[in-house]
Amino acid sequence: MAKRVAVILSGCGVYDGTEIHEASAVLVHLSRAGTKVQMFAPDADQMHVVNHCEGKPTEEKRNILQESARIARGEVTDLAKLDVSVFDAAIIPGGFGVAKNLSDWAVKNKNCTIQPNLEKLIKDFHKAGKPLGMCCISPVLAAKLLPGCELTVGQDKECEKWPYAQTAGAMKDMGCKHVNKDVDEAHVDVKNKLVTTCAFMCNAPFHKVFDGIGVMVQETLKLA
Repeated sequence: MAKRVAVILSGCGVYDGTEIHEASAVLVHLSRAGTKVQMFAPDADQMHVVNHCEGKPTEEKRNILQESARIARGEVTDLAKLDVSVFDAAIIPGGFGVAKNLSDWAVKNKNCTIQPNLEKLIKDFHKAGKPLGMCCISPVLAAKLLPGCELTVGQDKECEKWPYAQTAGAMKDMGCKHVNKDVDEAHVDVKNKLVTTCAFMCNAPFHKVFDGIGVMVQETLKLA
């Protein structure tokens, strides 16, 4: 019987929503594995809208659910309707939408709060012993909600290849065990059924990000 996986989106576009290439990679690997996928997103306004040519916020307002529909080809459901009992696993791609729309990490860092529906869902998946897959910046959600968990956001020493390595330090400050991994690897926290990979936390070629997300998807499905 095909495994059912919930994919949770945060908009459309790296600077104010879901990182599109990460979402696409997740969906391709889930499709290849023969899973049944349903996509979800909060029905709420984005923190802001960013001009992706300039990297600057605009005065425009956009809805997270409506923007996520661009990735989902229209087939996306309000996050408030996600029933954990129906699914075998959940996966959350990265992008600044995780830090701006699914949480306020972008503003408050380790003192952030998580979108209430998502906080409950992550805790419910964990309590039910159902695996969670996360990539790029989305492991910060696990760091906040699953104390002492093991995860990766790549490497912990900043350089041109790893421009966001300071995030690993924040994970450690929150009481998590950060495990250094390369872009084409994932870390499996068997105890918490949490699988993470760094994706675009690394300045890497697209195919290596794609491959690393593939490992994350495969390991998540093994735990389901």
